[in-house]
Amino acid sequence: MSNLTENTSIEAPLVLNVQQSFSGRRWLWRMPSSYDSTTLDRHAQHIAQKASLYDIVGRMIAVRGVSPQSVEHFLDPKLKNLLPNPSSLKDMNKAADRIATAIINHEKIAIFGDYDVDGGCSSAILKQFFNSLGNQPITYIPDRFKEGYGPNTKALQSLIDQDVTLIICVDCGAASHTVFDETNQENTDIIVLDHHKCESAPNIFATVNPNRLDCTSGLGYLCAGGVSFITAIAVNRALQQQNYFENYPKPDLLQLLDLVALSTICDVMPLTGLNRALVTQGLKILAKRERIGLAALLEVSGVQKTPDAFSCGFALGPRINAGGRISESDLGLKLLSCSNPIEAHQLAERLDTINKQRQNVEQGMLQQATDLAIEQHEKGAPVILLHHADWHPGIVGIVAGRIKEQLNRPTLIGAELSDGTVKGSGRSITGLDLGAAIIAARQAGLLLSGGGHAMAAGYSYQKDKAEELHQFLNQYLAEASEHPTVVDLEIEGISTVSGASVELAKQIERLTPFGNGNDEPLIALSHVHIIRSDRIGKDNNTLRLTLQGENGSSIKALMFKADQNPITPYLEDYNNRRPMHLAGWLRTNSWNGRENADFFIKDAAFA
Repeated sequence: MSNLTENTSIEAPLVLNVQQSFSGRRWLWRMPSSYDSTTLDRHAQHIAQKASLYDIVGRMIAVRGVSPQSVEHFLDPKLKNLLPNPSSLKDMNKAADRIATAIINHEKIAIFGDYDVDGGCSSAILKQFFNSLGNQPITYIPDRFKEGYGPNTKALQSLIDQDVTLIICVDCGAASHTVFDETNQENTDIIVLDHHKCESAPNIFATVNPNRLDCTSGLGYLCAGGVSFITAIAVNRALQQQNYFENYPKPDLLQLLDLVALSTICDVMPLTGLNRALVTQGLKILAKRERIGLAALLEVSGVQKTPDAFSCGFALGPRINAGGRISESDLGLKLLSCSNPIEAHQLAERLDTINKQRQNVEQGMLQQATDLAIEQHEKGAPVILLHHADWHPGIVGIVAGRIKEQLNRPTLIGAELSDGTVKGSGRSITGLDLGAAIIAARQAGLLLSGGGHAMAAGYSYQKDKAEELHQFLNQYLAEASEHPTVVDLEIEGISTVSGASVELAKQIERLTPFGNGNDEPLIALSHVHIIRSDRIGKDNNTLRLTLQGENGSSIKALMFKADQNPITPYLEDYNNRRPMHLAGWLRTNSWNGRENADFFIKDAAFA
């Protein structure tokens, strides 16, 4: 890899001289931190030549910090080149040996998981892995509303009372010091597989967490699903050393990668390095639709094409999460572990129905919370902190994410409970570590509980602490006020309409999977005329345009949520014949056996 990374210090040049688009944004070239355009251009040319790509795509790869020498590994990431030694994780050897012993001795194992996608996938990974080794573990997903997040003494004791001798907590437990101290561990060992920030490891048998302060693995970008997969590799190795596979078939761990990919995408982990390989290979497994539960959910979600990161994040993830947000916390795990097609379809339908209920609840909450957030924002608050007695505790994280996107501010939304406490969820913006802020607030005595990672966190506090907590977070994350509300667009290439071909779209798709840390490249279509405009979709809220270039070539363009977009009036008033520049994403589309390139609009400006 080269030392080219995304520029954060020196302002990049304007694209097509757009200083203020219809949405009020500047369009800037995405640049590497060195701002050495000569090196960038040279790398881009070499990459394009070496990989037989258009120059525009070569630049997209170069600006991501990929050197000509490593382009093949970037375009086709292989796990064999990137998998770490599991022993690099603190406590991994200890945990793997203990799990291997439990497998060999046919001990009763329990998996205690979180109720979100990462927790469900992590639980399903271990359950499938243990099943393949001849062990049938108990699984436990706590009720979000009755038990809250993470392990609790009553639940752990109920497992111990069932003669469980090994409890493995996944995607939770890193901050459960008090609960574990109150749990009788005399005849039961507890292992935590987590990725949330924690100051110190709890007093249990082992804590495998790349984000514990004394772990030097450098794997802090893994989600719990990734940690669980690495743990499975370590357990396999421990069993091999004890000749376990002389009598049992060795599990094919690659078949777990669809769950690893889903958890990595839905927990918004950076899709770089090892995560990029895990997701790339995992999506290949998912495309086979061999996991009965996910195949049913893909069908119910209407995903007919080959599933990608977008399908995981916007079709599968919200439905799996819906059970924990609205009603039954373990529905997601049941679906992911299901082996009966009829039952899987019923579970998928149930989750789809619950997700629609979630959307209805979210809509009302979002409007109310947005109005209050704008009031705080207009008063200059760097951080948005809100709570309300009428808000649903299972929806607060989604609403926080929506407001964060709109205002570009760290946003924390809470639901006030009947006992006077507030339980909430926060979402941050790039460069501001919300998890660290929440831990600091907890250490300052302002929170009853709290933890998370850089981009997301959960917490609880006494209602009368709200103002003091808000002041603390505003000071801790004061630099948030320096971030503009309207974020500049980073453009990665310019094309004409005639150049926006199927082949270009296919080459851009080679940079997938897109997501956190590897955004889908925005390109600018220059000097286009809109010659037709239609409203389509169930709510008549999708704008479909026909664009024409200066040489007469044309392309279809789409923009979703047109009613909520400030640029819509400009696009629909196309009779003025004034040429425009459009910023957006170029994607392939198959229809009736024919491939086309479609343009998905993000922004626009007059040429």
